[in-house]
Amino acid sequence: MAPSPFRRLVVSLLCAVVCLTLPALALHGQETPAQPTPSNLSAPGRDPAGITPPAANPALLQSSSSTVAPRDVSLYLLPRNFLRDQRTLLSFPLQLAGGRLWAPAITVSAATVALLSADPHVDPYFVRTSAFDGLNRAFASNITGLETVLAPTALYIVGRYTRDSYMEKTALFAAEAAADSEMVRVFLNSSTTRWRPQDIFGRRKYSNTFFQSRSYVGSSFPSGHMIAAVSIATVIARRYRHDRWVPWAAYGLAGMIGFSRITLRAHFPSDVVLGTVLGYAIARYEALENR
Repeated sequence: MAPSPFRRLVVSLLCAVVCLTLPALALHGQETPAQPTPSNLSAPGRDPAGITPPAANPALLQSSSSTVAPRDVSLYLLPRNFLRDQRTLLSFPLQLAGGRLWAPAITVSAATVALLSADPHVDPYFVRTSAFDGLNRAFASNITGLETVLAPTALYIVGRYTRDSYMEKTALFAAEAAADSEMVRVFLNSSTTRWRPQDIFGRRKYSNTFFQSRSYVGSSFPSGHMIAAVSIATVIARRYRHDRWVPWAAYGLAGMIGFSRITLRAHFPSDVVLGTVLGYAIARYEALENR
């Protein structure tokens, strides 16, 4: 049964609010940069902030007492952190209503709309070509989904075995970011119920892909693989950014996963790009808040 015009209007408004507010979360985080504290510098041989510690910089000692220390993470704290993140994400539209960050939010939303208009011109190419068959086999949906789960799991196991608490916490922050992103994805997927590219055949049209899919949680907009991959990659890249190869490897693998979602015709380019923006924003400025 086709959704009623009223339902279409309500859901469209909700999606517009989410698309406006969540990408702006990234720029919201830039307004409150973290102050270096001893807990920022807990990793042996690492200076995660790349800043002189407060003990060596008396000018920072006075200001550090008035700032919020970075929150910790552990298996015990993980559920509480997750619930706190959800409260922050749900309350962010109220902050936007205060008149802040409208310009960057509208910019991101306009870019998404532009990509939506390009989808009908990009996807038909991947229907005709067989140039990416090898890539599609290597980055099949089940393989990339498993890789996304194994990355933080492997980090946590290795960190426990080597007694590297920094690596353990990196894995837990990555799990937190992925869980936060998954909640956003489920909401958007179930609200927009967009067809995947492979669902378009016969008389189905690219101009009418939203509010059509019967797979509410598994619909197309945004890409679940991409939002999870980028959120995990962002945590790892940020936490190990002084090892120059790590960000390249983390974001490179996430980028390959995103591109494969397009070549497999599992998602439109707009689905992948929105997943990238949301995954980065949630990981960088929510899970890694003040870090």
